Amino acid sequence: MKTSLNETQTIEQYLAGKLSPWNRMLFASRLKINPGLRNDVELQKKTYGLVKIYHRKKLREELEMLHEHLFNHPEKKDFRKGILGIFGKD
Repeated sequence: MKTSLNETQTIEQYLAGKLSPWNRMLFASRLKINPGLRNDVELQKKTYGLVKIYHRKKLREELEMLHEHLFNHPEKKDFRKGILGIFGKD
């Protein structure tokens, strides 16, 4: 089923809890009678989950690079010593 931009935006608002009570009830009714719409909602939920996983992975990579730079480069020796001193690991 091809989903229109408006439908995608409505699904997004529904999943985010941003629909008015009336529109939420109307959308929930549509979900009960339209298997294609239910499928679209499930696909959008899965897409959000994948985006979240990807974002976490990229953030973890960025933090690892920052850690590498701050703790292993000779010019950051004083920073490393100060941080380790705070945590009693000189």
